[in-house]
Amino acid sequence: MSPSLEMASEAAGSETERAEAIAAATPVVLVAIDESDHSYYALQWTLDRFFADPGRRSAVFSLIIVHAKPTPASVIGLAGPGAADVLPFVDSDLRKIAAGVVEKAKQLCRSRSADNVLIEVVEGDARNVICEAVDKHRATMLIMGSHGYGAIKRAFLGSVSDHCVHHAHCSVMIIKKPKH
Repeated sequence: MSPSLEMASEAAGSETERAEAIAAATPVVLVAIDESDHSYYALQWTLDRFFADPGRRSAVFSLIIVHAKPTPASVIGLAGPGAADVLPFVDSDLRKIAAGVVEKAKQLCRSRSADNVLIEVVEGDARNVICEAVDKHRATMLIMGSHGYGAIKRAFLGSVSDHCVHHAHCSVMIIKKPKH
C-alpha cells in the first residue's frame, strides 16, 4: 500500500488536521463513492481528467474520496422483535462492503499514480455525509456517479446526486457511465 493512500474512519484528529492542510494547499476535488460501477467510473473519470499527469511539479487539485457507510439500523429498518440480534451481522457485512469499496478505490488511484489521496469512510445517510464532507474539506468540486434511475424509481428511492446538487456548497459534477 502506498504511504500516501490512507483510510480515515470516523474523523480521527490527525486525519482532520491532514485534511485541513490538504484543503489549504490546493483546491479540493471530493469524489463520493459507493459499491456501484457508476461511482467507480466517476472516480476513474476524475483520475483520468484531473490527476493523469504524474510529471506535474505540483498537483493542481487534492483528491478526497468519501464513502458513506449506512448504519445497520437504517438497513434493517423497523424489523420488530429480534432485530437487535441481527444488528451485529449487518454491521459486519457493512464494514466488509466499506473495506471492499476502499480497497477498489485505492487500486484505481494506484493504477493512475495518484498520490496525496485521502479516503474516508463515514457512517450515516449518504446525502448528509457527502454534503458534510464537502463543507468539512472546503471542497471546490464534488464529483459523483449517476445510477441512472428513472423518474419513478428516483421518486421512491430518492436521489443522492439530486440532493447534493441542491445542498452541497460547491460545484457538483454528475458523471454518467456510457451505455454499451
